[in-house]
Amino acid sequence: MNLMVQEQATVLIVDDSPENLQLLAGILSPHFRVLIARNGREALSRLPHRPDLILMDIVMPDLDGYALCQQIKADADYCDIPVIFISVNGRPEDEVRGFECGAIDYIRKPFYGPAVMHRVRAQLAAQHRKLGLLQALKHEASQLQRSRLVMIEKLAKATAFKDEETGLHVLRVAHYAQLIAESYGCSAQWSKDLFHAAPLHDIGKIGIPDAILSKPGKLDAAEWEVMKTHTELGAQLLEGDDSDVMTLARAIARHHHERFDGAGYPSGLEGQAIPLEARIVAIADVFDALISTRPYKPSMPYDQAFGIIGDSAGTHLDPELVGHFLRQRAAMIAISQNYRD
Repeated sequence: MNLMVQEQATVLIVDDSPENLQLLAGILSPHFRVLIARNGREALSRLPHRPDLILMDIVMPDLDGYALCQQIKADADYCDIPVIFISVNGRPEDEVRGFECGAIDYIRKPFYGPAVMHRVRAQLAAQHRKLGLLQALKHEASQLQRSRLVMIEKLAKATAFKDEETGLHVLRVAHYAQLIAESYGCSAQWSKDLFHAAPLHDIGKIGIPDAILSKPGKLDAAEWEVMKTHTELGAQLLEGDDSDVMTLARAIARHHHERFDGAGYPSGLEGQAIPLEARIVAIADVFDALISTRPYKPSMPYDQAFGIIGDSAGTHLDPELVGHFLRQRAAMIAISQNYRD
């Protein structure tokens, strides 16, 4: 950490002794921005200023340094701020206890100015290197995630090339599924991951012969058995990546044709045994199929489609999730119109 960067650093000094505060502030203020706290409660109120380092006395009234350090380290918003204990207590066990509470260094009183400056600069430099590494790792992870999402988008488009009649079907299903998940109470991140995973629900159709996939009439028994293999084919295509999105995508590809009553395929799973992500996408997929034109059928009016979804609750579809879907009726219609083929 160069000196110019260190000059911009903020150091919080916590001590109930006015003399110690004055001494430390005199040592540090020519080189850093200095915040002062005279007790633990006051120190906690300074944390939103995001100090880069905390110098903390141990023996203080109300909240001693050990308890204060533990409280800071237990707070997810501030646990990354390094703490150096400053104390007249010089016993080895006092230092050990300080480190056990989360401190990174221990300076004994009385202070020697050059030594304090050296310890503070060393810890700020270490913190700067740590933050730089974390930012680099975060950037790398972000790049990897973007690459993964681009790959998912291209795979979904590959499905559309095989099944042109569905056009924007995969995108509509993704939006329907995210709305259902959010209404059900799933976390924002999980719902977002579901949005990215849902378009791959029919990726296995890449392996289905065109003559079956685009047949204008009803499939015969043999053709239907071939068509059903797209679930397992899809899951196999998505193997080898254990990211959150791809894990959801595999489960969706394999199980989105299971039925809540156990009469679906490929595994005949029933009720809650069907992965949540697959139960959600099943509703989204059925709804969009009903209101879309396909080689073997015309599109269906919204009222009729919503009625069929409602009637399928408890047999084909998860009844609780169907309730959340139906409560989002206006939003579902808007999605279908915004992403019309």
